[in-house]
Amino acid sequence: MASLGRQPVVRLAKLTVVTEVFKNLMQLESVSDNYYVAPASPEKGERTFGGQLLAHTLRAAQISVDSGKSVHSSHSYFLQPGRVDAPTDLFVETVRDGRSFSVRQVTACQSGVELFRSLISFQIREKGLDWAPDFPREVPEPNKQIRSYYEFWEAESPQLQGPWHGRDRPIDILYINPPDQPQGLPITEPQLMWIRVNEGLQGDRGLNEAALAYIADATLIDHVLLPHGFRWQDGRLTGASLDHSMWIHCDVDADDWLLYEQSVETTRGSRGLARGRFFDRRGLLVATCMQEGLIRWDFRQ
Repeated sequence: MASLGRQPVVRLAKLTVVTEVFKNLMQLESVSDNYYVAPASPEKGERTFGGQLLAHTLRAAQISVDSGKSVHSSHSYFLQPGRVDAPTDLFVETVRDGRSFSVRQVTACQSGVELFRSLISFQIREKGLDWAPDFPREVPEPNKQIRSYYEFWEAESPQLQGPWHGRDRPIDILYINPPDQPQGLPITEPQLMWIRVNEGLQGDRGLNEAALAYIADATLIDHVLLPHGFRWQDGRLTGASLDHSMWIHCDVDADDWLLYEQSVETTRGSRGLARGRFFDRRGLLVATCMQEGLIRWDFRQ
């Protein structure tokens, strides 16, 4: 076990993946001022992956903002499920442009139906008081001995016929402490994963910010059933993401491994709230997010 204290960066070998699924996914077609079309999903699930909507709306907002400003927060609502085989229309509204901050509202639609809405704030980087907590636990370095999140999902989903469609996302996820205990036992410890976009982004700040938004939705809401001894893949559950907020604290390389620590804050009123924190390999907190999901449980089954 290696401590994740603030230490000099030790990078893994550079990525050798030759596909550019994520970068192609972020290629938006400009139709007119503040109107863009985003490509369809690379996966074949039942609904559009929430991380794709987060990344697409952020990418559209970036185009309309001075390049000297970086995103520092986003607050988003999932309104309707989207079709994975259809492009998405993105409409950007300028809410504010100041010397230090800019704010954009972006709506994502398919066939005239609004799927998603996000309010995104940008800031010119400034020097100031810096403090962040050290991650207090010891975790293993990312390696092939750590179980893949996709393997865990498929093992917990006996209804699947073949591999889970989530494997088609351009994301690598290593699950450090999957909940392997029998169902029915409450699990309240934080869930720990190494995660990254699995293609090189060559230090492009905007693409890295969009990639961070993309991967943030990959696993976070799955854990809200763990304190009850259940799993998100359970057929008795009707669930969906409701909203998502993210704060990016500094520049980040989303194509290098990030430790994603995820915890459940509360479940109540048929909703569950989860918190996520991203640490880079030096142990520096680079981003924080919160996500709420719908939990409707059929106790008759």
